[in-house]
Amino acid sequence: MDTPVVVIDKKRLINNINKMSEVAKKNKVNLRPHIKTHKIPYIAMEQLKAGAIGITSAKVTEAEVMADHGVNDIFIAYPLVSEQKIQKAIELSKRVRLILGVDSLKGAQKISELAQKNNVIMEVRVEVDLGLKRTGVPYEEVVQIAKEVSSYENLNVSGIYTFRGPVLEGIPTLDFEAAGIDEGQKMVDLANRLREAGLTILDVSVGSTSTSSSAATVPGVTEVRPGTYVFYDAMQEKYGCCTEKECAAIVKVTIISRPTKDRAIIDGGSKTFATDVQPNQAPIYLNGFGKVVGHPNITFERVTEEHGMLHIEGDTQLDVGDTLEIIPNHICSTINLHNEVFIKDEEGEHILFGVKARGKLR
Repeated sequence: MDTPVVVIDKKRLINNINKMSEVAKKNKVNLRPHIKTHKIPYIAMEQLKAGAIGITSAKVTEAEVMADHGVNDIFIAYPLVSEQKIQKAIELSKRVRLILGVDSLKGAQKISELAQKNNVIMEVRVEVDLGLKRTGVPYEEVVQIAKEVSSYENLNVSGIYTFRGPVLEGIPTLDFEAAGIDEGQKMVDLANRLREAGLTILDVSVGSTSTSSSAATVPGVTEVRPGTYVFYDAMQEKYGCCTEKECAAIVKVTIISRPTKDRAIIDGGSKTFATDVQPNQAPIYLNGFGKVVGHPNITFERVTEEHGMLHIEGDTQLDVGDTLEIIPNHICSTINLHNEVFIKDEEGEHILFGVKARGKLR
């Protein structure tokens, strides 16, 4: 293997998959993992084998890749508003169970119009904003919007969903249990209000890697959608969601320069490691752009496109040509930078897998 390269430990991967599956089974909720983390059909199929009901994706093209490789139950948890994307989704719905997310009347109207034109019924869920302030209908407006959407021709409003992550009362938190329970309870309460208003709400879909375990315990929650748990990363370890030994994916890099005693340069920069999760940000204050495995005295402190700058405290025997393993801060967007990864099996053999849904932006 030449570097930089992503290497995934299969034993850790399967353990992580099984651990989250047990959480879902124990609480009698469906598990629908988000494939944005790995984008690899083989891993999606392992999740399904372990008990996942289906998968979640963000883009239609991601969903198409997964359908082409045998996944037949897909939720696109992202508002589709352009005719091109909706038409592609309709075509996909003819060969798999497909659920779409909506968060606006205009978007829902466009889906309705094209569904009528194609003589199909599209299953949709209304997205709810619980405080992340991203997409989603404001909580207090959901009943009104959902009732309107349910009146549109050729749409079946089957549920509601949200993504809030480790946020409580609008503020990032490390109290994941409280955040997950609050998220689940708010959504269950909302689902009951929608039912009282005459809607048939079957699905109450919530959860992230950090909050799924607690959100799943709330009676009335039907589904959780974690993603990062398959690999975990430095951010999730710092959150306390995992240990280093549970982190299944590392980036192997080579030291290409050792200009000073306290600095080494590696062959992975911003084209290799995601930089969307910055160091020294509340509430976890990560130290650098990734964790250098086995070297607590080394900080991955800076990146340019092709270079990663390591700051070294004290003495080390590392030299030009030596390799290191780094757990990225954020594995999801790191994987999307790589065309292929290696999965190391129990015998130590490294098997090459293409990141088939990489770069599927539409």
